Amino acid sequence: MAGISDIEWTDATWNPVSGCTILSPGCTHCYAMRMAARLQAMDHAAYKDVTRKVNGKAVWTGTLHLNERALTIPLRWRAPRKIFVNSMSDLFQDGIPSEFIGRIWDVMAQTPRHIFQILTKRPENMLRIITENRLARLPNVWLGTSVESRKYVARIQDLRRVPAQVRFISYEPLLSSIGCVDMTGIHWAIVGGESGPRARAMKEVWVDDIRTQCEDQGIAFFFKQWGGTNKKAAGRKYLGRTWDEYPDFAAA
Repeated sequence: MAGISDIEWTDATWNPVSGCTILSPGCTHCYAMRMAARLQAMDHAAYKDVTRKVNGKAVWTGTLHLNERALTIPLRWRAPRKIFVNSMSDLFQDGIPSEFIGRIWDVMAQTPRHIFQILTKRPENMLRIITENRLARLPNVWLGTSVESRKYVARIQDLRRVPAQVRFISYEPLLSSIGCVDMTGIHWAIVGGESGPRARAMKEVWVDDIRTQCEDQGIAFFFKQWGGTNKKAAGRKYLGRTWDEYPDFAAA
C-alpha cells in the first residue's frame, strides 16, 4: 500500500484508500486497475472485490477500502520524500468519508518534511470537501487534477479555486489536443502518453502545444513519457532531452 515508486515525478506512493470507479476516457486503461486486479488475485486484503472481469479485462467495481493500517506510514519515513497520495485510487471520489480525508490531512500536517502530491479527476469534490471541512492549506501539500482531452479542460477552473501551495495538472494519458487553455493559478504541468497493452497513441504536436503554453504562462513543465505498449523503449526524451522541471513551491 506504500513504498518507493518508479513514477518519474515522485519518490514514493501512499495508499490510505483502495478501490475506485471509472469516470472518463482517461480511466479506460488505468494502470492502477490492472495492478489492483493482480493484488486482488493474490488475496491482498486491501484489494478484496475492488475489480471484476468484463470481456476478459479488469474493471473497477466501486468497492472501497479505508486502509487504517496505512494511515501512519509517512510518520515512519524519516528522510524527506515526495509522496504521491492514493496512486491506486482517487482520494476525492464519492464514497470516501470526509472524516477519513481529514485524518489523512492530519498526517500530512504532522510530516512537513515530506511533500504530498494529490491528484484527482474530481476537483469539484476536492474543492467542496476542503472548503466544507476547513482543511488547512498546508505548504507541503500539492493538489492537482487530470485532464486527458479538451473535453475535460473545465477541471482546471475548479482546481484554480482550490486553496493550495502548489496546483498542478497531469495531462496523462494525453488523448487529444488540449487547445488553448488558461492555466492562471497553476504551477506545474505533467505530460505523458498512455502505456500498457491497449495504449492509445499520443501525438507530438499535442505535447508541443502544452509545452509552449507552459513557457508562455510561466509554468514548470515535466515530460513523463511517450508511453505505448513498451514505454521503456519509447523513452521519455522530448525534443532531444528530458524535461524534469518542478514548481518553485517556496514562492508559489
